[in-house]
Amino acid sequence: MDLVTKAKWDKASASFDLMAGYGPEKRWEPVKRALFSKMAEGRILFLAIGTGLDVPFFPSGRQITGIDISDGMIEKAQERVSRYDGNLELLQMDVHEMPYEDGSFDQVFTSCTFCSVPRPIEGLTALHRVLKPGGQLHMFEHTGSRYFPFNLMMNIMTPLSRRLGPEMNRTTVENVKAAGFHLDEVQHVFLDVVKTISAHT
Repeated sequence: MDLVTKAKWDKASASFDLMAGYGPEKRWEPVKRALFSKMAEGRILFLAIGTGLDVPFFPSGRQITGIDISDGMIEKAQERVSRYDGNLELLQMDVHEMPYEDGSFDQVFTSCTFCSVPRPIEGLTALHRVLKPGGQLHMFEHTGSRYFPFNLMMNIMTPLSRRLGPEMNRTTVENVKAAGFHLDEVQHVFLDVVKTISAHT
């Protein structure tokens, strides 16, 4: 397990809801609800469940495994998970070391996750492995920008933001393709920074 990343997010778990649980969640709630409405019957993996802020947006009655590298985050998520009307299991786990057999899941969902996975292409490749042939990946992510001055600002901010949590300039769409996924749809939610990404194996 990546203990450096675990320690960073264990520390962040104490104030995570204060930073992310009000304005950002209200702003992006409609987009996330629409994305998570694609959760189908079958086994679903939700990577980086965090403190469970996304759980109220999940459709009911699904079979979901939520993992996170931080047991501090998982502890904070327990109350929200307990209110979920479905089967939602929480496990502490590093995406790079998932013990699941190949093709274990029908779908994978992420939410502002791959700004923080230290080795993003390796992490996405791990998700590709545990998805069934034709399995779906659905992501709500913030990424770097192609446009000035946003790209310059994000490149300047990333060395600082990386210490606290996310990186600001990730090329997540390109990373998804590099991991072997076939892109289905990319929707820009805010400029070319906040977006949803759908792909399949």
